[in-house]
Amino acid sequence: MAAERGARRLFSTSSLWLYCLLLLLGRPAPGAAAARSGSPQQSAGASIRTFTPFYFLVEPVDTLSVRGSSVILNCSAYSEPSPKIEWKKDGTFLNLVSDDRRQLLPDGSLFISNVVHSKHNKPDEGYYQCVATVDSLGTIVSRTAKLTVAGLPRFTSQPEPSSVYAGNSAILNCEVNADLVPFVRWEQNRQPLLLDDRVIKLPGGTLVISNVTEGDGGLYRCVVESGGPPKYSDEAELKVLPDPEETPNLIFLKQPSSLVRVVGQSAVLPCVASGLPAPTMRWMKNEEALDMEGSERLVLLAGGSLEISDITEDDAGTYFCIADNGNETIEAQAELTVQAQPEFLKQPANIYAHESMDIVFECEVTGKPTPTVKWVKNGDMVIPSDYFKIVKEHNLQVLGLVKSDEGFYQCIAENDVGNAQAGAQLIILEHDVAIPTLPPTSLTSATTDHLAPATTGPLPSAPRDVVASLVSTRFIKLTWRTPASDPHGDNLTYSVFYTKEGIARERVENTSRPGEMQVTIQNLMPATVYIFRVVAQNKHGSGESSAPLRVETQPEVQLPGPAPNIRAYATSPTSITVTWETPLSGNGEIQNYKLYYMEKGTDKEQDVDISSHSYTLNGLKKYTEYSFRVVAYNKHGPGVSTQDVAVRTLSDVPSAAPQNLSLEVRNSKSIMIHWQPPSPATQNGQITGYKIRYRKASRKSDVTETLVTGTQLSQLIEGLDRGTEYNFRVAALTVNGTGPATDWLSTETFESDLDETRVPEVPSSLHVRPLVTSIVVSWTPPENQNIVVRGYAIGYGIGSPHAQTIKVDYKQRYYTIENLDPSSHYVITLKAFNNVGEGIPLYESAVTRPHTVPDPTPMMPPVGVQASILSHDTIRITWADNSLPKHQKITDSRYYTVRWKTNIPANTKYKNANATTLSYLVTGLKPNTLYEFSVMVTKGRRSSTWSMTAHGTTFELVPTSPPKDVTVVSKEGKPRTIIVNWQPPSEANGKITGYIIYYSTDVNAEIHDWVIEPVVGNRLTHQIQELTLDTPYYFKIQARNSKGMGPMSEAVQFRTPKASGSAGKGSRLPDLGSDYKPPMSGSNSPHGSPTSPLDSNMLLVIIVSVGVITIVVVVIIAVFCTRRTTSHQKKKRAACKSVNGSHKYKGNSKDVKPPDLWIHHERLELKPIDKSPDPNPIMTDTPIPRNSQDITPIDNSMDSNIHQRRNSYRGHESEDSMSTLAGRRGMRPKMMMPFDSQPPQQSVRNTPSTDTMPASSSQTCCTDHQDPEGATSSSYLASSQEEDSGQSLPTAHVRPSHPLKSFAVPAIPPPGPTTYDPALPSTPLLSQQALNHHIHSVKTASIGTLGRSRPPMPVVVPSAPEVQETTRMLEDSESSYEPDELTKEMAHLEGLMKDLNAITTA
Repeated sequence: MAAERGARRLFSTSSLWLYCLLLLLGRPAPGAAAARSGSPQQSAGASIRTFTPFYFLVEPVDTLSVRGSSVILNCSAYSEPSPKIEWKKDGTFLNLVSDDRRQLLPDGSLFISNVVHSKHNKPDEGYYQCVATVDSLGTIVSRTAKLTVAGLPRFTSQPEPSSVYAGNSAILNCEVNADLVPFVRWEQNRQPLLLDDRVIKLPGGTLVISNVTEGDGGLYRCVVESGGPPKYSDEAELKVLPDPEETPNLIFLKQPSSLVRVVGQSAVLPCVASGLPAPTMRWMKNEEALDMEGSERLVLLAGGSLEISDITEDDAGTYFCIADNGNETIEAQAELTVQAQPEFLKQPANIYAHESMDIVFECEVTGKPTPTVKWVKNGDMVIPSDYFKIVKEHNLQVLGLVKSDEGFYQCIAENDVGNAQAGAQLIILEHDVAIPTLPPTSLTSATTDHLAPATTGPLPSAPRDVVASLVSTRFIKLTWRTPASDPHGDNLTYSVFYTKEGIARERVENTSRPGEMQVTIQNLMPATVYIFRVVAQNKHGSGESSAPLRVETQPEVQLPGPAPNIRAYATSPTSITVTWETPLSGNGEIQNYKLYYMEKGTDKEQDVDISSHSYTLNGLKKYTEYSFRVVAYNKHGPGVSTQDVAVRTLSDVPSAAPQNLSLEVRNSKSIMIHWQPPSPATQNGQITGYKIRYRKASRKSDVTETLVTGTQLSQLIEGLDRGTEYNFRVAALTVNGTGPATDWLSTETFESDLDETRVPEVPSSLHVRPLVTSIVVSWTPPENQNIVVRGYAIGYGIGSPHAQTIKVDYKQRYYTIENLDPSSHYVITLKAFNNVGEGIPLYESAVTRPHTVPDPTPMMPPVGVQASILSHDTIRITWADNSLPKHQKITDSRYYTVRWKTNIPANTKYKNANATTLSYLVTGLKPNTLYEFSVMVTKGRRSSTWSMTAHGTTFELVPTSPPKDVTVVSKEGKPRTIIVNWQPPSEANGKITGYIIYYSTDVNAEIHDWVIEPVVGNRLTHQIQELTLDTPYYFKIQARNSKGMGPMSEAVQFRTPKASGSAGKGSRLPDLGSDYKPPMSGSNSPHGSPTSPLDSNMLLVIIVSVGVITIVVVVIIAVFCTRRTTSHQKKKRAACKSVNGSHKYKGNSKDVKPPDLWIHHERLELKPIDKSPDPNPIMTDTPIPRNSQDITPIDNSMDSNIHQRRNSYRGHESEDSMSTLAGRRGMRPKMMMPFDSQPPQQSVRNTPSTDTMPASSSQTCCTDHQDPEGATSSSYLASSQEEDSGQSLPTAHVRPSHPLKSFAVPAIPPPGPTTYDPALPSTPLLSQQALNHHIHSVKTASIGTLGRSRPPMPVVVPSAPEVQETTRMLEDSESSYEPDELTKEMAHLEGLMKDLNAITTA
């Protein structure tokens, strides 16, 4: 009967709803359709279709039913004509024609009679959705509604017998499955129980009776009526007791639990307490008291429960229930979480569009949790693809519209609470129909048409000569000529239609302004064929289409993706195993992997090369967290790195003992032990406790152990013997075991328990004995021995005893105060202390003795200071100490001070560092900068003077700042030629060897899609020809040196001028101005003008001939001068020979023979053979490698940089350096970018700081070859190993002022392979010397033999000394040539002349 009543009630309610909806359908509200249709206010013409109102009046809602009852899911849609309504259950259409239990009502609602529900058959429960269709328009779907059928009643808890004191509250539990809670009622003594303000039923079914009276006693049970026969719980008796003899404690009978509710619902936080006297209940939220009386939504229910109705998001928070009966207070808390259904902040808008256009439906939603959004078109899910994309998280973008895209699009938002939908209509107009005015947000920037109502008149013919002038991996630039019907075409606009080959969907890109005849199509796919056609439009409409143009984008270098499923796990306390799988690698097999790992908290990442899919790292720190990532390599370079994975090595026993162990005697039977944990690096895991061992000093074999758990750092040991010495030690514990223990520490318990209720008395005596820098203090303890003394506090200072305080043990009787000033008056105080405080002080004063020790003699300065360059910011300084024994081993406390500075800028201060060895590593230096270094030694109070200076120039580094002051100007008289000017970067970090100019018409294009112009050398200007008139261009510049590429400058915009006249009809002439001169060569000149190979060879012959003649003249003069030398002078001079670049001296017997690390410099004076034209002393020429073993490949950072840009550079050096866009039609620009190889060694100078000059670089010649493709490359003429000796020729100008000089050593060559790999995507700058003839960049310090294993001849040119030095040099020593030496050098010159003849004839 109850089920029948429920079904009738549901059906009558649904019939009333149906009647109201039919009234609404019969008489729609005026303006409702217009409000929802979004149709434009005025029609653009009779041919424009208007938007049709099509929407839901009523949508189904979530419904709870019981088995055997009837259910109505309401749905009603509005449209003209009337829509067809269908229903889906769980995504599948229902066949209602042959269904006898489910039927469609006239308004579209779904009626289900006699709901079926059992344990294994639940055909009616699920998610329902209403689908409305109009054949000529499209389809829309409603929100989904969940139909829940209550199951069979099951009690999870039942009432239990209980007793309660009168006036208190009682609780009777009855919990059933959640969907049956609304069907629960209570009975008392088998009669229905009436609920009121004193007796309530909580939402979970529990019965609460507050202020219990005797009438509330009886038998209670709960009943569940859910359509079938009622189900009863067990009966439980409630007894009402009189007042007790003992007052019961205050306790909670029911505490609040955390809830999750939706905005608009109500919530009940149960809270019931019992005690005598009866407690009062109050509530707080987030530490603030709730005002029940001032709020209509907050109600205090019977027993103290809190009800919150019409919940808002502000109601979320933590609620505290507080029960107080005057004797005690208790509290409980619960969290209320508020969720919100999806709501639309912005609904999709109706859109008009043409075919091939791109559109965007916008949709903004809010809700809690954050809703997910999906799109439906005409009732079917939109699957994202190349042409249907979800942009900005929620918006739908449709690319390249086709006629079949028309229809209704719906945005469906859904979260855990519910779902909502909103829709819009898309109408595609014919191309000759203008788009009416609509909100501009619906169209993308690529398809903003400027269409006007068409007028009758001639239409333009097809554009001519459509070509792809620039083809990249992801963009294509199209150019064309005006149609034959309109040769000028100033008022024509153009649309470029394009599609993938084999795809019917076409997209469109419009020109930006009338008269423009080029378009760049972006966002294409690599290695894909596209079909292009161009259509011109005039004021009358669109004209004929050009013939289809088939273009294939270039393939993209595909690097490996991230390795999937990377996992790391610890295998031991010092090892971790990392595994991964093979990543996706486009067109290249995986060659190897690089595993990067780093200790947490550090920034030093290490790597290891691996060929397999797993690796075990050993030797790691124990119980330390490491992060790992993997990068795969194929033939193109490194791929994408994986995400970091972190793992900690396993724990182990501690490797060190606890620290700072101390003992404190408390009394005659107890000792307090204090300690600190081992250092964090040695704990090797979580410290779980400590093990204390102690023993009597007299019985060392009898050891007692005590365990301390947790992080406790002290322990009181009790029950000890009086006046007994004990030994203690402590060890730390982890889960793995016990670590090493501390050393034994001893102390002695007191003979008797002394008094420690007051401070100690004054010490009985205090004596001081002053010395020069110290005072010896001695004392005796206080006379009263019955007061505990824990120690003594000694205070001292000049004039006041409070400057310094030292505490010593209670057993100590003397102390030496160190580090005092001589001849100073010190006041000293002594106090005994214990745990109560410090006692009465005892004062004494003393004057330290005067310092009468004479000043120590200064030490000898270090000698042989050498500067070895290690990197761009590191130089190692080494030296010798003449005051040490021969084995140079330091056995005393001396130390060395190293100072260094650079002369740029001139006022730079010295920096200092101390060292205790005979070397020091100076770091943090600037790249490519000359530094001077000197060293002094200090031992005690003795110090030396500063040593002679050593000099070193750090290696170069890639530029760290972009070129400055980039400007672009138009060349006068040549509107299609521009001149780019710039200034070098402020942080060049080396000699700039070239620049790269990037330019593009799209500032947002990927950098690898920009056109590239290389500039060789240190030029600061460059011309670019054949640009398009009246077009904005964007320019960026990048500098490079021998180490690689620097950062790019900011983009500079320049618009080329408008055309001043026509160069011809349908053709373009290159800009050849009046100052144009015929070409001179086939290679790039510094300014982009070619020069002839004949003049290039003549120039080389002239340079070499002049150098040889100069050398011959110098040698003849030297011979002539030496013949006039007197025999007396020959005896006093030391013979000087130059064999393979080393010089030997025969000194006077009176000269002091220096150690092996010294050399005599006063006999050698060399002028620089060649001075660098660069006025900046920091910028040095890059040394050219002398043989193939000196060539060092580009560093990996440069290599990876080239791969990332995905550009293939090849040399076409025969082309003009000024590029033309028109000359590159149909092909991607390919050009060679010369990169300097890293210099194998850096010249290190070690001279007095008063006179230093940069050394010139040594370079070798090279020959050029032609590769099969016509690209220019170079190979080095390998010289013999003996030629390396020419590297160390001294070229610095030295005027020594001391007979013993420091010297310089060559820099350590950078590590790396010694073979030159021609497959590297770069070419040393040397490879272009034979073609470009950049005379200023080739500075020959010595001329080597060509193709012959002969050492180069070092030419030593004596300089003209100053007048003051000339006399001293003649008196001291002179140099002379031996006859056999001159004969060898003349023979050497003859061989050189033969080689030069061979060059000229070739």
